[in-house]
Amino acid sequence: MQRLFCLLICVHLCASAATLYSSEPPAFRTDDSPDEKLPWFQLVEGAFPPEGSAHYFSGELIGVDHLERSFVLRVDRTDRQNRSHFDLPMEATLLPYGSVFYHGAPAALRDIPIGTHLHGWFYLKAPDDDSKPLAIFHNRLSYEIDFRRCFRLEDDFSFYARQSQLWHIDNVDFEEQELTLALQHDGKAVGEPQTFDLQTSTRVWQERGFAGQQVLSKGQLVLFNLTWATLYGPGRLTDLWIDDESRQAATAHQLEKHRIHVRQRGLPGWIDAVDNEKRIVTITFFGGIDPRLFDDLVKGQSAGIAVSKETLMTYDPVNDRKSGPILEVNRVPTQPGSSGVQIQVQPSLLLEGYRPKRIVRVYAPGWPVIALPREEQFFGR
Repeated sequence: MQRLFCLLICVHLCASAATLYSSEPPAFRTDDSPDEKLPWFQLVEGAFPPEGSAHYFSGELIGVDHLERSFVLRVDRTDRQNRSHFDLPMEATLLPYGSVFYHGAPAALRDIPIGTHLHGWFYLKAPDDDSKPLAIFHNRLSYEIDFRRCFRLEDDFSFYARQSQLWHIDNVDFEEQELTLALQHDGKAVGEPQTFDLQTSTRVWQERGFAGQQVLSKGQLVLFNLTWATLYGPGRLTDLWIDDESRQAATAHQLEKHRIHVRQRGLPGWIDAVDNEKRIVTITFFGGIDPRLFDDLVKGQSAGIAVSKETLMTYDPVNDRKSGPILEVNRVPTQPGSSGVQIQVQPSLLLEGYRPKRIVRVYAPGWPVIALPREEQFFGR
């Protein structure tokens, strides 16, 4: 059963990614062009990666350090694995421009519960990364162990919603606690039906709240989130959203949570250039951010710039940020990892951390700058 589920996922990925590539083959290996003679794309410092260059795999979130933006996945079983390498963990860190999506909206790692099944796109670890990889069960390593820099993570809800796909309920078996679902796109079935475990704890979302499982019926179109995917079949259902209103409510709630999170911590981006004589800093913001937040960047008004680590953790933004007028707000070509929004700011003082390729967080005009919890401040560590 897990083979059918994994095959289904691969089919959708190939279909959705087909339009991302030009007619010329890439100079590196990709999931769509798996030429083993070619190397996987290696990230370049201070540059966004090319479209379609990341490697996809999925797994369950079994560990997370949201401050360092690192996590551990138990990698899903696939046909390319030997049975001896089933269910092995791998650790990864979100890239500075890496994004997270939950319930169809931007999110932070802290928003995702342990046990959630996730889809991820990854790049190889840095060439100078000599850290010890996770190994268990007689020192066995996951086949994906070298892909330790994460570009994007999303739950099942976000994965299917992004592709405008829903699951059709073919059968409800309350006695066996099973739900048979078939993936649909534009009203047409995609692949074979799959039978998922319906737990007594599975939450059913209807309209603006919970509903009892007895409302589940054949013919409904749903989205879901899973846990224990591929361990015993396609997975166990943790949540089901059975109508448009419930799905829209989940997305709206997560979106507002994201907006509050970013306003309190600043818009993340990196410095493209610094004019030392004129004291002008040019910043391009990362993607995975609600576009409405960039509307708060108003030319002529004052913005604050806080120096950040690659984990997006700041030092002490209440006291160490420098502010000045926004000179320009420009649109630049959108690339993977980039928002396509670039600004020029003239802070009152150029800090040591204001250097090209360095990460900063920008507080838009009018955003309150408050002291973050101690664990989120790198100052004093």
